[in-house]
Amino acid sequence: MNKTIKVALAGAGAFGIKHLDGIRHIDGVEVISLIGRDLEKTREVAKQYGIDHVTTELDESLRLAELDAVILCTPTQMHASQSIACLKAGKHVQVEIPLCDVLKDGQEVVALQKSTGLVAMCGHTRRFNPSHQWVHKKIQAGEFNIQQMDVQTYFFRRTNMNALGQPRSWTDHLLWHHAAHTVDLFAYQCGSPIVKANAVQGPIHPNLGIAMDMSIQLKAANGAICTLSLSFNNDGPLGTFFRYIGDTGTYIARYDDLFNGKEEKIDVSKVDVSMNGIELQDREFFAAIREGRQPNASVASVLPCYEVLHQLEQQLG
Repeated sequence: MNKTIKVALAGAGAFGIKHLDGIRHIDGVEVISLIGRDLEKTREVAKQYGIDHVTTELDESLRLAELDAVILCTPTQMHASQSIACLKAGKHVQVEIPLCDVLKDGQEVVALQKSTGLVAMCGHTRRFNPSHQWVHKKIQAGEFNIQQMDVQTYFFRRTNMNALGQPRSWTDHLLWHHAAHTVDLFAYQCGSPIVKANAVQGPIHPNLGIAMDMSIQLKAANGAICTLSLSFNNDGPLGTFFRYIGDTGTYIARYDDLFNGKEEKIDVSKVDVSMNGIELQDREFFAAIREGRQPNASVASVLPCYEVLHQLEQQLG
């Protein structure tokens, strides 16, 4: 495909805007439709980014004859059903993490992708952050092997707000959303499937109906282990911080930045064409469409992560 890829973006909130900013730097791609729950707010965002078509209904955008692909930045509970709708409409789809919050729904997306042959990708951004790419290349070169990953995913979210401090229409989830990043990255970086997984959670929040604290242990077939601590109660530095402890060094990844165990910054600026993990994720999606191949973080390649999350959910009861 050499023509301009025409894209619809669903979800004009905090993360949708990150994608719009990233796409601005990618040649041969045009966002032609913006879908949002609040029509007036969606129109405001569309005006900022020069998008003419605005709607509250995904189906309306899917009927646009010139549309090639869709990026879904919608509430978790919609991800699988909307991905299926896009594939059934003959459109390539990238769905933000998580692929699903019920395993069988994710399995349906993977089965449909295989039958259509379309590109279907999930936004497992950690595979694309320059920091994690740098570590991945070191592992592939045989210069580093993971013994342990120690990961902290910390937010202060006792009310239902998004990353812009705006009220959410849905509830975020430590297991199906935030743990998905680490469960997938651990297996991806180790190049080895997860064979053991344990989880415990703290009290259920009386209003949000979710656990606000969780602890997860993982073991890969190659013997590497991972300890993941997650909290919505942490009033301190916010985000996810990865400590790679290996046979030849220790590395600390904070989103797109990387440090060694002595907190000395490592230059990862030459790892890829951008330092923006979301932009790199989108570049992979569009490259896969042009090249007629499945992308890194295809729905099939990330499904084992959701199988592990399903096992953990059964433990949590």
